[in-house]
Amino acid sequence: MWLRRDLRADDNAALYHALTAARHVFVGFVFDRSILDPLPRADRRVEFIRESLLDVDAQLRALAPGAGLVVRHGLASDALPRLARELHVQAVYCSHDDDPAALARDATVRGALAEAGIALHTSKDHVVFERRELLTQSGGSYSVFTPYKNAWLRKIDAHHVQSHPVARHAAALAPLPANMPAGVPTLSDIDFLPTNLATLKLPTGPSGAEALLDDFLVHRIDDYAATRDYPAVKGPSYLSTHLRFGTLSIRRAAREAWQRMQGGSRGAEVWLSELIWRDFYHQVLHHHPHVVGHAFKPEYDHVRWEHGKHAEEHFAAWCEGRTGYPLVDAAMHQINQTGYMHNRLRMVVASFLTKDLGIDWRRGEAYFAIHLNDFDLAANNGGWQWAASTGCDAQPYFRIFNPVSQSQKFDPEGKFIRRYLPQLARLPDELIHAPWLARPIDLAAAGVELSRDYPAPIVEHERARAKTLERYAAVKTAR
Repeated sequence: MWLRRDLRADDNAALYHALTAARHVFVGFVFDRSILDPLPRADRRVEFIRESLLDVDAQLRALAPGAGLVVRHGLASDALPRLARELHVQAVYCSHDDDPAALARDATVRGALAEAGIALHTSKDHVVFERRELLTQSGGSYSVFTPYKNAWLRKIDAHHVQSHPVARHAAALAPLPANMPAGVPTLSDIDFLPTNLATLKLPTGPSGAEALLDDFLVHRIDDYAATRDYPAVKGPSYLSTHLRFGTLSIRRAAREAWQRMQGGSRGAEVWLSELIWRDFYHQVLHHHPHVVGHAFKPEYDHVRWEHGKHAEEHFAAWCEGRTGYPLVDAAMHQINQTGYMHNRLRMVVASFLTKDLGIDWRRGEAYFAIHLNDFDLAANNGGWQWAASTGCDAQPYFRIFNPVSQSQKFDPEGKFIRRYLPQLARLPDELIHAPWLARPIDLAAAGVELSRDYPAPIVEHERARAKTLERYAAVKTAR
């Protein structure tokens, strides 16, 4: 069984299918150099995976004497078929992955395995409904979320979110060959360096996911609808990285939300809606792979984005949290320091990059892809195209987030801003959202000098908004 984005032993669809179909099952993972080599040498996601594999290895050893993980480092397209041959297996089981690069990799692996007489069996695990499981009445894919969500809720039942009982079939887990290197390599073994993951206190592995889920279900899920938009409040589930790497089963998450929603929990209903968004973006990627690199709606590829030295300076200021808009800058410091960004702030900073600065959404998407712990191609692409008004079910281009009013509404006391912009900490609540509007005497009292301690705004929002409306007019011409 080939672990990929399903890093857990419990409720693992591919492992379940392997255990119920075979007398002896080995579990392997490949640190795929085609993915890892382009990354910076210190990457929280690689460390998260490595720490999670230690947990999975322990799970397997607890399930069956002598069992455990076999881990390799190399190109998965070569290393996985080689490992299958070394183990003399008849079949390889794994979970679906609809990222275009993953599909190409799997096609290569399938061919290499076939040459050795080894079958490749793949199955659904990463979403509740995938590919063609939810279609419109005309047999097409959904391009608007609300009808998709309604269809999802009509179809869901206990069967779709039931667990795959791995433990009862664990006797099929085979002891690792005595002559085969086993266990999980260190970061240095795969040419990576430690990060600040431990100091961030992000729990790793299936055990970490279980602890986070329990905390959310016991203390916060019922209040989720009321608290989820406030970045200074502990409102979210903080499970996105675990769902991304499969240390938590999506079936478990959806089952908990669905059952509580049926019991009347508004918070659970809203959280389930977020999980449905995740399914939605994955089916968009499956049916419309052109969204990788292109607008979902082709006419929006005619938008003329800003270029040149001025645009490069603005992009650097956005990346580094130097735009002069405190909520935007605090959010960018959050992602740069932690690899996490609150969901409301993802929308705010994406709107600011595309609508206030007029910079191509693909540049922001790529920046998030490098920095987010929970980076997922389908969700990241969908979110950026939503904010840029280029995608399916997008925010209309004439709706542009005002970074100041968003700050006043969702961080009214400036608690989040103060956490990541301590130089503004002494400003009163009513001034911290737009320091450039403060009187010199108020700035002096707070120990703030604009352009020295904190930058003045790099653009004026209302002017930028007018320019954006002109920019998107090109779409009307192209239609």
